[in-house]
Amino acid sequence: MPAENLAKAPLRLGIAGLGTVGMGVVKIVQEKADLLALRTGRDVVISAVSARSKSKDRGYDLSGYAWEDDPVALAKRDDVDVFVELMGGDSGPAKTATEAALALGKDVVTANKALLAHHGQALAETAEENGAVLRFEAAVAGGIPVMKTLTEGLAGNGITRIMGVMNGTCNYILTRMQATGQGYNALFDECARLGYLEADPQLDVGGIDAGHKLSLLASVAFGTKVNFAAVELEGIERITNEDIAHAADMGYKIKLLGVTQMSGRGLEQRMTPCLVPDTSPLGQLDGGTNMVVLEGDEVGQIVLRGAGAGMGPTASAVMSDILDIARGTRITTFGQPAATLIDATPAVAATPAPYYLRLALVDKPGAMAKITSALGDAGVSIDQMRQYGQTDNADVAPVLIVTDPTPRSGLDAAIETMQATGVLVSDPVAIRIEMV
Repeated sequence: MPAENLAKAPLRLGIAGLGTVGMGVVKIVQEKADLLALRTGRDVVISAVSARSKSKDRGYDLSGYAWEDDPVALAKRDDVDVFVELMGGDSGPAKTATEAALALGKDVVTANKALLAHHGQALAETAEENGAVLRFEAAVAGGIPVMKTLTEGLAGNGITRIMGVMNGTCNYILTRMQATGQGYNALFDECARLGYLEADPQLDVGGIDAGHKLSLLASVAFGTKVNFAAVELEGIERITNEDIAHAADMGYKIKLLGVTQMSGRGLEQRMTPCLVPDTSPLGQLDGGTNMVVLEGDEVGQIVLRGAGAGMGPTASAVMSDILDIARGTRITTFGQPAATLIDATPAVAATPAPYYLRLALVDKPGAMAKITSALGDAGVSIDQMRQYGQTDNADVAPVLIVTDPTPRSGLDAAIETMQATGVLVSDPVAIRIEMV
């Protein structure tokens, strides 16, 4: 076919997975066909689809598309130019079908963060070896165009730090805890009733889902091989209403925050609860919304905010990758050739930061002096300290401390000393503070 005619040939999609996101893509292709053609110079059509159940009523007419029970067979069809993988999972059919498509030189668009977090390097190498592209805008922060911003808009920058709230369920729970005074368990149950939780809830509340996303951002930002195993993970299960109230009293909000940066200590990747200033963009982020903060050496700070999940936002991100392919835009998976990505050394210790420290002391003379002495001996200085009135237990004195920036190792040493003093009623709670 002559090149001038090839450019006008329809781009033919094979969609594997017809859940919320898959049907969102079908909806856009069916309802906005003319707009897509105007914006790309060619028609974008669906040739074939695959899902677990063919008979299920999904609200849109699929009768014009060929059906494949096996997603691998879908990936290998001659009338599929782009394999759109929306099944999910870090192994099984999603991995096998994606590998089959790439091996044949077919382009792949996916929303599957788990697959890429575990197998991204190998899949990127396969794509490049066969002249294919592997795109995953929808895998990170839903409708927010963060991958395109990194690989295109900020391509002239050295990225210094990325921070983000990238799990809407966790942000919903923390926001509602502050707004309503309800505890974590009650709001977890509410999210289950509303359908906000993954089939395995630990993916959400344990930080795993957001950790997958952070590992992909780190790879693109710093030119490193994806290393999800090196992400420090801590969920929100231990956050109490007391922590939220005390943090607010001191001008902070608690978020499940992803942070990645390259330092002399190595590559830092943390997805943990953090305090952020309540007046900052992250501090003002409520409900299920996502936010990613990008910092570059030339541009400074960029804040991206939007819906991190749902049919429309995620399908929008899938379509942005498809339309780039339709236009002829070819970008390597992680922003540079896979062979040039380095094995980053995980940071032995995080960059020093202030910490929020909640303590419950026995209410007797000298208790506070032992605490301040433990901190001083470990080289940890105090920025703020508050001792609250008596609780229901007259023998317990709640104390809140915000430290100056300190290595976590110093704080851990101080806590170990505190625990040997006999003045603590319970284990201290220490939460990192990120300045935005």
